[in-house]
Amino acid sequence: MVWHQFHYNFQSLKNLTYNPTPVQEIAHPAAESAGVRLLVKREDLNHPYVSGNKWWKLKYNLTSAADRGVLTLLTFGGAFSNHLYATAAAASALNLKSIGIIRGEETLPLNPTLQFAKDRGMIFKYVSREQYRRKAEPEFIEKLRQEFGGFYEIPEGGSNILAVKGCAEFAERELSKIDFDYLCLPVGTGGTIAGLICGFHGKKNIIGISVLKNGEFLQTEIINHIRDFSAQVYPDWSLLTAYHLGGYAKVTNDLLLLIDEMKLVYDLPLDPVYTGKLVWGALKEIESGTFKRGSTILLLHTGGLHGIVN
Repeated sequence: MVWHQFHYNFQSLKNLTYNPTPVQEIAHPAAESAGVRLLVKREDLNHPYVSGNKWWKLKYNLTSAADRGVLTLLTFGGAFSNHLYATAAAASALNLKSIGIIRGEETLPLNPTLQFAKDRGMIFKYVSREQYRRKAEPEFIEKLRQEFGGFYEIPEGGSNILAVKGCAEFAERELSKIDFDYLCLPVGTGGTIAGLICGFHGKKNIIGISVLKNGEFLQTEIINHIRDFSAQVYPDWSLLTAYHLGGYAKVTNDLLLLIDEMKLVYDLPLDPVYTGKLVWGALKEIESGTFKRGSTILLLHTGGLHGIVN
């Protein structure tokens, strides 16, 4: 699968080809004790750099930018944003310019995520957290246009109606091939889970695990994404907010030990920002008896392995 042919000459389009990904079974003691089957959809393997859910969230945004003849992408994120990393990689592969509006002050040396984005040509503009909260306001965007000229705007995390469209397509084309009872995934901005809910038309039990502290607001964000895309209200999904382990990009020793265990015992690499907390939360839910005996739980690996703590 490749993106639609663009109206002008993007270089190295083949570098953004989607690679089919495997499903890995994890014979974890908690799953065996609870009598459930634990699977992981290894979407981290779909592309070397634009990986995981970011491939699907960016797909139609990049097509839209091409349709408009725009040569610069501008987006938003924190210092550990998988979305900034993926956007910079996609822009570089397509010979586009990219601009990242970064929440908070510059910290040197750059962490691996921002260093990668910079190496791919992304221009950074750091703004205060107060300014960052205004990122969706027209006046804020207009000032950015005055500073940088024309650009195609992609929201924080890539979550907009086009991202929901891409993730709905992922559910229909890829996840529908897998036999499962519950689908669990990490949630940062709500676009991916909204797309999966829409793609399954509310017929699958989908559980989001918030990686944000005080993530209850994401419930409304997800509902709004679903309504904007499908004008529907779907049942059979939920959002868990107790597994953030201190907040976005915060880690604990227990989480790092789990990440080490999953890599050494099961050959499953995880990152501490998203997928580590996904597995942490899923195992806690399994241990608490949330899932029926005999059921199959599918975890969605959303990529982001550049965030691994060594």
